[in-house]
Amino acid sequence: MAGLGASLFAQDLQFPGATPGATLPGAPVNVTLQNALERARVYSQQVYSADFAARIAHEDTVQAKAALLPSVNELSQFIYTQPNGTPSGIFVSNDGPHVYNQQALIHGDIYNPVKLADYRRATAAEAVARARADLAARGLVATVVQNYYGLVVAQRKLVNAQRTLTEAQRFLDITQQLQRGGEAARSDVVKAQIQAEQRQRDVADAQLAGEKARLALGVLLFPNYGQPFTVTDDVETPVPLPAYPEIQSMAARNSPDIRAAQAVVQQQTYEKVSARAALLPALSVDYFFGLNANQFAIHNPDGANLVGSAVAAQLTIPVWTWGAARSKIKQADLRLQQARNDLSFTQRSLLSELDSFYLEARAAFAQIASLKLSMDLSADSLRLTLLRYQAGEVTVLEVVDAQSTLAQARNAYEDGLLRYRLAVGSLQTLTGAF
Repeated sequence: MAGLGASLFAQDLQFPGATPGATLPGAPVNVTLQNALERARVYSQQVYSADFAARIAHEDTVQAKAALLPSVNELSQFIYTQPNGTPSGIFVSNDGPHVYNQQALIHGDIYNPVKLADYRRATAAEAVARARADLAARGLVATVVQNYYGLVVAQRKLVNAQRTLTEAQRFLDITQQLQRGGEAARSDVVKAQIQAEQRQRDVADAQLAGEKARLALGVLLFPNYGQPFTVTDDVETPVPLPAYPEIQSMAARNSPDIRAAQAVVQQQTYEKVSARAALLPALSVDYFFGLNANQFAIHNPDGANLVGSAVAAQLTIPVWTWGAARSKIKQADLRLQQARNDLSFTQRSLLSELDSFYLEARAAFAQIASLKLSMDLSADSLRLTLLRYQAGEVTVLEVVDAQSTLAQARNAYEDGLLRYRLAVGSLQTLTGAF
């Protein structure tokens, strides 16, 4: 029954981008960090949303620009009015029982400050959306770097755990041989066996951590859940850290947070201009060409021409709005003040994060060599301690302690490499690639 339920679940569950009935490719895909970033940009829902928002904002700009240009419309209309024995019929304004309109209408704004400000505001809003799209992409980079190197280090820790298990089993064999020769107590064998059992559990935990890291990265990179893949281990490849003045300059040029905050200030500035423009006059012109007559014909029965043109100019002067226009100006001014405060806070936050990330990266880089030395010394210490144990100069506790120290040193070295890579990735979210 359980197997049937699992089968039905597998049939009903479909993942985005997956083809029903398709099988996953057997050969694993090798992924580098650059390839992982490219794949994540394709499949990331966050980047999708930000990109769509930027494209929608662009269409708003197109529409606002089009509102500044003359428009052309065509009108086809027939109006029937109930006759009452007079030439105009019941409704005098219709000028006859039958009225035909067949016209082309051209409307243009000679001076409309509101529409002009709205266009500029839409342009600034598009800049905001594009900056936020870039911000989403930068955030995705940090996530991918974290998951990518998290998997790399998890795999390296698994190798370390397997090496430590091999060393523990070798030590167990040594204690058993010494016990059979009468040179070691039973308690030494028990202690070595306990140590070996612990190392087996460490291997199982490392395998679990690696699988979880693989799942977390795979969801970001592939449309099909469960796609087999491998990652290129370049965590020890040197990544130079630029000097701090260069980092500052790159952040000032490339920070999407600053660009977004500046664009919001510009957007709110034009919002205020638009609100003020609502108090100004607007001038527009309409040109009509076509037919507006009681007969659908070019000439009337008397031979007079029925097709012609007319021009109407309108000057709209706002007089009284019960304070609504003034309220909109005040509202826009408050939003502008808020945007400026946000920009100032963003600039301060950028400097704070830049200092924090740079100090973290520099400290992590400085410790890598020390961690590597500690790992090498721990390996040498274990080798010497094991030789002294075989010579009967040290106890089993010292060997176990040396094994634990080496295992911790290996994992500390891997954590140091990961720490530096994550610090560099966080720094690059502010500066761009370097």
